[in-house]
Amino acid sequence: MKTSIAGLLCGVLLFAGAAQAIAPQTPKKSFEQIAPYLQDPVDQFPFQSLQKWQAVAADKVAVWSTADDAYLLTVETPCAQLQTATDLGLTPQTAGIVMRQSDSVTAGSDRCRILEIEPIDTERMEGRPKKSADPA
Repeated sequence: MKTSIAGLLCGVLLFAGAAQAIAPQTPKKSFEQIAPYLQDPVDQFPFQSLQKWQAVAADKVAVWSTADDAYLLTVETPCAQLQTATDLGLTPQTAGIVMRQSDSVTAGSDRCRILEIEPIDTERMEGRPKKSADPA
């Protein structure tokens, strides 16, 4: 019986390892890779949920509010846990909107005020053709 349990455990561990190996990996982007795609700063952006995020500098994090809408947030320093945090949150004071100066990024136990919001042209950054506007 002990042999069967040990064999089963080894099989489960091998399967889990294979599942991790084939999991898609998102290449990490640096600030230098994102910078050419930044647009003029804005005061706010619509927000329902955080799709994904990536710290790109000690005071900068790229956040995706939808699959196609991304923003580079510059936060007040020090924000010591920004680059090492395993989870990140946004704390909008107004439902459905993230605003600079009044809202914050939470990284670990740090709460870092948002100083600047810059939209990222994700279509250009990812090499996708621009969506054409529907004729009226």
